[in-house]
Amino acid sequence: MGPALTGASGPGDPFTGRSLWADQAVPRRGGPARDPVTQDEEVDVVVVGGGYTGLWTAYYLALAAPRWRVLVVEQETVGFGASGRNGGWCSALFPTGAQGLARRHGRSAALAMRAAMRATVDEVVAVCAREGIDADVVKGGTLTLARTPPQLARARAQASAATDWGDEVALLTAAEAQARVGAADVLGATWAPDCARVHPMRLVQGLADAVERRGVRIAEHTRATSLGPGAVVVEGRPVGGDSARDRAPRPSATVRARHVVRATEAWTSRLPGLRRAVAPVYSLVLATAPLPAATWSRVGLARYETFTDHRHLVVYGQRTADDRVVFGGRGAPYHWGSAISPHHDVAPRVFAALERTLGDLLPDLRGVPVTHRWGGPLGVPRDWHASVGLEPDGVARAGGYVGDGVATSNLAGRTLADLLTGRDTDLTRLPWVGHRSRPWEPEPLRWLGVNAGLRAMTLADAEEHLTGRQSVVARAMAPLLGH
Repeated sequence: MGPALTGASGPGDPFTGRSLWADQAVPRRGGPARDPVTQDEEVDVVVVGGGYTGLWTAYYLALAAPRWRVLVVEQETVGFGASGRNGGWCSALFPTGAQGLARRHGRSAALAMRAAMRATVDEVVAVCAREGIDADVVKGGTLTLARTPPQLARARAQASAATDWGDEVALLTAAEAQARVGAADVLGATWAPDCARVHPMRLVQGLADAVERRGVRIAEHTRATSLGPGAVVVEGRPVGGDSARDRAPRPSATVRARHVVRATEAWTSRLPGLRRAVAPVYSLVLATAPLPAATWSRVGLARYETFTDHRHLVVYGQRTADDRVVFGGRGAPYHWGSAISPHHDVAPRVFAALERTLGDLLPDLRGVPVTHRWGGPLGVPRDWHASVGLEPDGVARAGGYVGDGVATSNLAGRTLADLLTGRDTDLTRLPWVGHRSRPWEPEPLRWLGVNAGLRAMTLADAEEHLTGRQSVVARAMAPLLGH
């Protein structure tokens, strides 16, 4: 996931940090300006965060309670965070696996959560069609390659266990997998249908427009400095202007509301008293130039499947509507004190590793031009368990998606709308409702632990490559990752 900051990168300017999605954003036309909040006001619901979670919550609230006054405040512009920077997978993945959910909440709860996640992918696709959101949505599923004997063993185990949880996962032979994608060293693969490729920024832009059509107000450049029961204190800053006075922050204002929704994901760590709620861990992404038809005839992905492999250190890719490859992964370090900064959005060492990994996975892409490199933080709770909830004091929250938030945020928005309007539904009884993750350890333990975990996953893949056996390191880490 990555930011929209400066300019597209090229051979002479390789690490400027602007995302492909930002360059392809649709200019906003007409409609009222998304002015900041500059004076005290009162609404029914104030949502802090103008990403997927905040906007989906506002969307479903507008459907369920059209007379409510709903205000979304965003410190930058809609989609500035992970919602506009991610790899474009709208998948049924949930950061805690089905077995982990069953251990914590029981088998029936795990089955309900898996069914809700599968249905959520279709819900996002349906809303895009209903609202006319042109987000390049194609439900092509996910192809996960197995390229070592341990990876093949995991593929077989995943396909075998999937039906126990209502999931559909097909085990492919090496020939069947290579018929779909021209990858190297393929021993087999799994294919799951519950994933759609999307253009993240166009999705968030279209969702914001749909929300505004239903009477929700969005205030951009409005930073929440504190939130609590019944009120959010904000600082609105003007956009543009030539004088220092125009650029200076404006005095704080208070937005009072019956309900406050915290939808800040990685940026939760910047709010007072919540520094240890999530660890902002960076994921980095690159995009190639558009590739010719001859290359795609060898690479494949004709159904626009998203793709990855069964390694431990997460990588993810998609074929875009304009025939690029967008490819990303973990590996960037966690920064001391849960720091979030544009300087962390670019890491030349990690980008170089991603390019090597892409070329190793898809040899036809070795040496192809890379036009964009970007990054950004995702929110990781201590137990890798996303959650949603409404406190008795009227403060609601959702997040902790660990990078699986494109679809999960939609489920969060629907669930929060039900909770806020007082409805008892299948969604409000899902096991993540009311779940609380314990806080991360204080520094330096947090810095040591998170970065040790990231290095452990790299070591686990290297161990399997050398030994040809399942990683001892990965088995030791699995309970800490919600598996």
